[in-house]
Amino acid sequence: MTTAANTPVEEPTAPSTRPAPAADRREGKDDTTGSYALEARGALRRVAGLGTELADVTEVEYRQLRLERVVLVGVWTEGTQVDADRSLAELAALAETAGSEVLEAVSQRRDKPDAATYVGSGKANEIRDIVAATGADTVICDGELTPGQLNQLEKVLKVKVVDRTALILDIFAQHATSREGKAQVELAQMQYMLPRLRGWGESLSRQAGGRVAGGGGIGTRGPGETKIETDRRRIRTRVSKLRREIAGMATARATQRNSRDRNATPSVAIAGYTNAGKSSLLNQLTGAGVLVENALFATLDPTVRRAEGPDGREYTLTDTVGFVRHLPHQLVDAFRSTLEEVAAADLLLHVVDGSDPDPLGQINAVHVVLQDIDASSVPEVIVVNKVDAMDEESILTLRQALPKAVWVSARTGAGMDELRELIAARLPHPDVDVDVLVPYDRGDLVARVHRDGEVLAEAHEAGGTRLTARVDGALAAALEEFGAPVG
Repeated sequence: MTTAANTPVEEPTAPSTRPAPAADRREGKDDTTGSYALEARGALRRVAGLGTELADVTEVEYRQLRLERVVLVGVWTEGTQVDADRSLAELAALAETAGSEVLEAVSQRRDKPDAATYVGSGKANEIRDIVAATGADTVICDGELTPGQLNQLEKVLKVKVVDRTALILDIFAQHATSREGKAQVELAQMQYMLPRLRGWGESLSRQAGGRVAGGGGIGTRGPGETKIETDRRRIRTRVSKLRREIAGMATARATQRNSRDRNATPSVAIAGYTNAGKSSLLNQLTGAGVLVENALFATLDPTVRRAEGPDGREYTLTDTVGFVRHLPHQLVDAFRSTLEEVAAADLLLHVVDGSDPDPLGQINAVHVVLQDIDASSVPEVIVVNKVDAMDEESILTLRQALPKAVWVSARTGAGMDELRELIAARLPHPDVDVDVLVPYDRGDLVARVHRDGEVLAEAHEAGGTRLTARVDGALAAALEEFGAPVG
């Protein structure tokens, strides 16, 4: 297992007096590799550098008053130790975003998580000692715990235990601002909470009844209905109500999309890993002025803005919620109506943080979510952001892996002109050529051709504005009385 703090990395402490197998002693074999692998599997190993640094007295006082003190726990079953440490580092960033002070981080190598306690009973006792020594009040596990694992771990550790899913849900709850966002987060929380309800004590046998019985009164009585059953019923009722509300909001969002479709306005969706710089990119392309924050999941509510390409055509840009590895399926389900903006787009700008230690891992994680929301068929442009924070070696390595990517810095504006040109080239183009003479009193049609079509030539004549342009079928029909399609 592995622990992260601001202390030097300690070597795995496995028994050094264990005798080598008799056959190996006879043959004089060097069993170093096998012994080390065995020790690594059984050791609790500290990962340095994940403790939260406190900058000044004011921050210390604030954290003592407000922040939970947490120990991180991970179990890695595949990949390398570097991958495991990277996952714990991301968990630490999530914990700090949620408002926690990270004291230690521990990880263990296992074939699969322990069915009872996630880490095994022996390691659970070791973690209990770490919790007691550091004064932590919460343990966060880097995975989704079953209700049984959650219950058993809390019994052993004697502190609150949460998993990665609950942590991400908590961050979403803190950042949701719109009515739709709050409803989506609440729905995800309810779906997560339902199988994890626990009664008072071990019996779960508190009867619900009238006021004499201390129960919930009318509507909660039943033949032997327990308190936990009442809670489950209330949650299911709330889930049904939230689903209806979100479905109504999805209808309004679909109406807005249909309005843009009728106006033949192409749509571009910005998607990518959380904190990759999507909102900064939106601001650069449109001057939207949306919130930009160096934090995970700073954007939950989609922002739609109009932009204009170098050729004068207008299109919409939509900033969406960021993705993360192992994004809880409850969130994908709850945010499906919002994520439909991505699936319905004409072009997807997939923003990647080039300065991240594992940008290709980010891309794979995003592709998993895109597949879940049926958006994998949308034309995609990889946009490598934060090139100003990358060194030359990283740029060369990533250019080989992503030869068709666009390289930009949303902070400095580098590469933005190239990105605008590429967006204009990749958007769907009108397919009807027209040569029309539009009267001067129909300036609305001229403006519409400029906005939604491609103007090839324009001249002002005595009878009106002569336009040679390429437009879509609907606009061609509106212009039919003033001319005819070319060819």
